[in-house]
Amino acid sequence: MSPARKTTALFALSALTLASVVHTQAQAQTRTIYIGMNGGVMEQSYTKYVFPAFERIHNAKVVVVPGTSSDILAKVQASKERPPVHVMFLDDGVMMRAVKLGLCQKMVNSPVLKDLYPSARMAGGMAAGVNVGMTGIGYNKKMFDEKKWPAPTSWMDFADPKFKGKVVFQSLPSSSFGLHGFLMFNRIQGGSEKNVDPGFSKWRSTIGPNVLEYIPSSAKLSEMVQTGEAAIFPLTPTSVAVQKAKGIPMEYAQPKEGSVLLMVAECVTANNDAPDLAQKLAEFLLTPQAQAAALEFGNQIPSNLKTQATTPAAAETVKRFQAYMKTVVTLDWDAVNQLRPEWNSRWNKTIER
Repeated sequence: MSPARKTTALFALSALTLASVVHTQAQAQTRTIYIGMNGGVMEQSYTKYVFPAFERIHNAKVVVVPGTSSDILAKVQASKERPPVHVMFLDDGVMMRAVKLGLCQKMVNSPVLKDLYPSARMAGGMAAGVNVGMTGIGYNKKMFDEKKWPAPTSWMDFADPKFKGKVVFQSLPSSSFGLHGFLMFNRIQGGSEKNVDPGFSKWRSTIGPNVLEYIPSSAKLSEMVQTGEAAIFPLTPTSVAVQKAKGIPMEYAQPKEGSVLLMVAECVTANNDAPDLAQKLAEFLLTPQAQAAALEFGNQIPSNLKTQATTPAAAETVKRFQAYMKTVVTLDWDAVNQLRPEWNSRWNKTIER
């Protein structure tokens, strides 16, 4: 081989080796960060449309650990010295429990926090609402149309005799939707989060006789609507929209007494092994960029008031939610979390026995 060819070959080999080293180093520097959140549509939309921008900026890989709020809380609590996730999404009430249990570290005081709904700035900066929603009334639009029933307007519609055997209610111990529905019924009966006696004493003579089934989560609702078993149930407008997009004949109604605020909140877990990167992810998920993508592709309503909808449909969704927010009810979570174990036991003994 001539000297020139040798030089060329050596140069090519050196370039290939250098490229391989650079690629290997880049792979080595890519850090993996774990986030606990609901699976299904939320996981899919965030993984495909929200996380990639963060991953490019920070040379990181975001991996979802799917589960309900209760599941994620239990996992973190069981391994609180070395939590399995760096950031966790929890329903707002469950998040307040997590903060009380010392499972969260304070979020970095980023300017983005000032752009959130006031109700989304939680627990003195320990957590923040990522998206906002509310529990109101979901109903079987096909059944209502066929029977020429008007759309529901009140939480007390669950007690209407025409819905006997057609009410599906989520179990209070395992579902935010069921808890919200029961506590609104309790308020109408004269109770409060500190006094649920009116709700428990009146349930069995009002809503109780209409209930076909108490379900642990909303997962069965789409099937029960399609089979004509379910007429009316507590649900969020976001969940209804997801089911409508799949062709399930559901609709949402805002109760005249108000719906119950239901935020998905985030916090950075205490004692995690990548606190700086976890804080950066938590901050990114509150930005208009991230929340606009979650809105467009996951129907997640932004908690950041500066988020701009990118499509007419998304803009209409936000406008509708803002109208719902005018009558939304915020629960006393300190009282709820303190008394809920007692309520769960009472519910199991007197309602779902």
